[in-house]
Amino acid sequence: MPNLKDLKNRIASVKSTRKITKAMQMVAAAKLRRAQEAAEESRPYAKRFNAVMAGLAASVGGSDTAPKLLRGTGSDQVQLLVVMTAERGLCGGFNSNIAKLARQKAHELKAAGKTVKILTVGKKGRDALKRDFGDDFIGHVDLSEVKRVGYANAQEIAKGILTRFDAGEFDVATIFYAEFVNVVTQIPTAQQIIPASFEAAEGDGASALYDYEPSEEQILADLLPRGVATQIFSALLENGASEQGARMSAMDNATRNAGEMIDKLTIEFNRSRQAVITNELIEIISGAEAL
Repeated sequence: MPNLKDLKNRIASVKSTRKITKAMQMVAAAKLRRAQEAAEESRPYAKRFNAVMAGLAASVGGSDTAPKLLRGTGSDQVQLLVVMTAERGLCGGFNSNIAKLARQKAHELKAAGKTVKILTVGKKGRDALKRDFGDDFIGHVDLSEVKRVGYANAQEIAKGILTRFDAGEFDVATIFYAEFVNVVTQIPTAQQIIPASFEAAEGDGASALYDYEPSEEQILADLLPRGVATQIFSALLENGASEQGARMSAMDNATRNAGEMIDKLTIEFNRSRQAVITNELIEIISGAEAL
């Protein structure tokens, strides 16, 4: 049984931890509002862009004149997995859930005889996957020094991926991220970006609303690289909101758990102190009777 000094030190330590987790919860809540607004504001543009691109892609079809980004290489042997996670932890299962989905996909591809290459965006994804797939890593993007992720960051990532595709280093590219729903729900998502895949919203008449000049093939050749950057940027924004939501929820749970632990330790401390006082009284009474 711990003595009174140990219990007192432990209570003080847990109280300090609770202050830290409470502060982190408040910081995450402030960042979440901005990140959520950015993610939600990007969705209408991305949705409309995908609808227009879906109409263009449908009109071109799988013709030989279609851009390479749309028709692909004709093979799916070499798969590039772009795993996008956070630079920091303490955000519940946010990072581990994305890594788990990517790990599952990698195992499935390898079981089917495919070659897997992995590009990580965010330190936590690299740390989670390097033990099992360290030999498959081909690069890492460090965003730890970036205070606020912008479209320029997505363009740099997209440029690196497109350069590798043009060099024939892979056939199919898939990004992994977490789609933000609310503070307690973030859905790990896998989205193929090369060859480009666009789905128009049901009832969307984008293809009927526009006449394209120059040809659809020329427009696609110009817009497809921008489409890859747009999808990556949307994924980064969704990740940003998901990370702060998961961190806020995790720190809230940690704060409440610390409070419960303080209550239990305080009760134990009071009981131990009462036992010490009782023993001292017994010793005093016994000594008085002996005299």
